[in-house]
Amino acid sequence: MQSFPDVDTRDHVAVVGEIRRLLLNIEPQGNLGLIEGVFEDVRCMFNGEFGDYRPVDLRYHDYQHTLQASLCMAEILAGRDRARAAPHFSWRQIELGMAAILLHDAGYLMTAADGGGTGAKFTYTHVLRSAAVAASQLPRHGVARDELDVVVNAISCTGPASNIKHLPFQNDVDALIGCCVSSADYLAQIAASDYPEELEILFGEFSESDDYLGVPKDKRMFASAADLIRKTPGFWEHFVLPKLEKEYRGVYRYLADPFPDGPNPYLIAIDKNLEIIKQRISMLAPELR
Repeated sequence: MQSFPDVDTRDHVAVVGEIRRLLLNIEPQGNLGLIEGVFEDVRCMFNGEFGDYRPVDLRYHDYQHTLQASLCMAEILAGRDRARAAPHFSWRQIELGMAAILLHDAGYLMTAADGGGTGAKFTYTHVLRSAAVAASQLPRHGVARDELDVVVNAISCTGPASNIKHLPFQNDVDALIGCCVSSADYLAQIAASDYPEELEILFGEFSESDDYLGVPKDKRMFASAADLIRKTPGFWEHFVLPKLEKEYRGVYRYLADPFPDGPNPYLIAIDKNLEIIKQRISMLAPELR
């Protein structure tokens, strides 16, 4: 079995190349113009080379996470294709799904008009901001009005408080695209090899956002970095995994190779990360466990 991941997700060129390979295996004659155009926009946005956008100033929701999530999305799409899953995704639907995952965290990016602090202050509003970026930028790439709805709804699925049943999808295929986007977002984060080390950084992002919004200390989701770490195994077991299975219709299973009973490298990586985190919890002071 190959190591996970078998692509260096710090390397933009390597990730783009692997995504290209995966998608062209689905449709050898597929036109990658839209996907590669949005990829270049997003790379420039995160590097501060696009309009008024500043370079990304976050260490958790950084460009590497977008690359990781985009790779996972392409792998889910490729897995669905190998499994001949129904309903079939057209090439255009694949393009729109990839555009959604590429832009799903653009809302963390800042311009000079956003003032001080970092993009972390937009933690609780970044999904809305990401959808707005998609709606403003994708028409430049020939995305039509009704297609924007597909992308915006898929991005809206990624918020922890979202419920796909309450989003105005036009049909079941569009909703399934949202399931794939949201699943890729969660899996890419929690399976990342540095996830256990980055939990303290993630707490810092929550903390800045709480400060920005004036959330009282006793109303915050996490009291400390140790509290976030302590709650992480339960977050996966009681929130993310059920959400992946039920609300997102188990599309993560298409990552199994071979489908349906082969090993799922994302779940294997997540199990390893959770073991590391549980070991660290055991070393916390008793009152923090």
